[in-house]
Amino acid sequence: MMMRRCFKYTLAALVLFSVLPCQAQRLWELANANKDLLRISTLFTAQNVRDHLSGDEGMSDAIDWCRKTGVTHVFIETFRSNYRAERGTLQRAKSRFEAEGFDVSGCVTTTIVGKVSTGWNLISCYTNEGTQKHLQEIFEYTASIFDQIMIDDFLFTDCQCNECQAARGQDSWADYRCELMIKAGRDRILAPARAVNPNVKIIIKYPQWYDNFHNRGYEVLRQTADYDRIWVGTETRDFDNERWGGKVQYEAYYIMRWLGEIGGTKTGGGWFDPYGTTQDTYVEQARQTVLADAKEMLLFCYGSLQKDTGPANVKRLRAEVPGLFRLARLVRDKSIKGIAAPKPPNSDAQNEQYVFDFTGMLGLPLVPTSRIDSDVEAAFFSVHALKDPHFSDKLKSMLDARKPVLITDGLAGKLKGVDLNGANPAVLKVGGKPRELLKLTRAQLRDIRKKLLAPFGMTFDAPNKVALYLIGENCLIVENFNDEPVDVSVGFRRRVEARQVLVLPGGGRVDFSCNGGTLSLAEITPRTLVAVEY
Repeated sequence: MMMRRCFKYTLAALVLFSVLPCQAQRLWELANANKDLLRISTLFTAQNVRDHLSGDEGMSDAIDWCRKTGVTHVFIETFRSNYRAERGTLQRAKSRFEAEGFDVSGCVTTTIVGKVSTGWNLISCYTNEGTQKHLQEIFEYTASIFDQIMIDDFLFTDCQCNECQAARGQDSWADYRCELMIKAGRDRILAPARAVNPNVKIIIKYPQWYDNFHNRGYEVLRQTADYDRIWVGTETRDFDNERWGGKVQYEAYYIMRWLGEIGGTKTGGGWFDPYGTTQDTYVEQARQTVLADAKEMLLFCYGSLQKDTGPANVKRLRAEVPGLFRLARLVRDKSIKGIAAPKPPNSDAQNEQYVFDFTGMLGLPLVPTSRIDSDVEAAFFSVHALKDPHFSDKLKSMLDARKPVLITDGLAGKLKGVDLNGANPAVLKVGGKPRELLKLTRAQLRDIRKKLLAPFGMTFDAPNKVALYLIGENCLIVENFNDEPVDVSVGFRRRVEARQVLVLPGGGRVDFSCNGGTLSLAEITPRTLVAVEY
């Protein structure tokens, strides 16, 4: 009996250990088969290069991890925080990854470059000539090794030293910094790198804090025109996390779509990390990135994903990767329908910072855009709209045409000569605290949604923190960000035949039914995405 039991357990162990490599191999094969649809990448920071890629064992471990995770593209960083990785190590790592079938690019993180800023001590004073020369040397070095270079999202400045004070003169800090960083990019990054390597392509990766871009020197229109490609920070993390919190999941979708419109074909992928996340919020970053039509998602970074919450997050992500490929196929290159939500570039948020992210959590299918267009069917306007000198005329045109418009109370209080007493404008009470929108009740949201969704021939009834996305002509996606099950109802003005085409995660559940013009999604499990075609 004992021998039989030992044999049974040994056989089970052999089966288990044989299945696990097969699963990893299948994911690697699946990722390679789908990399033209959605690529998965990771970054080895300059310090990761030193600590993990200097020897054969570390290289083999890194390759194995990448394959198990579905990573087919690696970025190898040359510089970060005043540390430059050794040329020999960089070249050996590049050659080994390429030989193993990976696409390989370079990366630079411009932290602690030359003179330190008077603000954040990781950031530099780019007014300083020594900083600019050091910046140029870094990119010349990197371009001599790699044909594509990503710049992590620290290419900005918050310095107010005497040099900066004197150089800016009468300009605002925002105007001075934008001009400074554009010139630094052209003269100290792009031109020198291309002189060393005429084939080099440079990617500028923008951070997720889009409401402060211009205040720190990111000028997305001109920089996007200057650089070969753009990437987007789609990190959101746990809302209640003490250090990293305050960001809602929809932010990743809004900024990826907003910058995607500006970048057009230059737009590449979204980049997110494990900091301040649970397994749920980690994979939600991936879903929002893919929902926003990113062509690639980068898992920052290899070193961080080997510790703390990293391994558990990656385990959950690996299980979801096949579904993410299906999600990418549903959204790829399709237009989105819904409520225009414009943020003109370089517009000031005042006390409505990131209001678009919180509004998207209310079940309003937003269409992020940089332009205010009165020809849209419905629109949401915040104080950002005041950046457009013709906004009042455009708003009047929409109101005269009786188009549904939602405006924040902050914007309403600043408008002059616009009658907001008609039937079609609705005022969203933000009170200078966008996060308070998450407290609106289902009943309060019902009237807002009814008005804004009328042009699309539909209604949407759900609790707060349930997002709605309208993809193409016949696909809708609902995502429950709550920690409890929710019931959702979608009404159509016409009869529809609908079918459920995707649920994420794989273990997620929904009681799906469609009767005439009503679609019922009952008991959607917590943290679950449901895609429907109709």
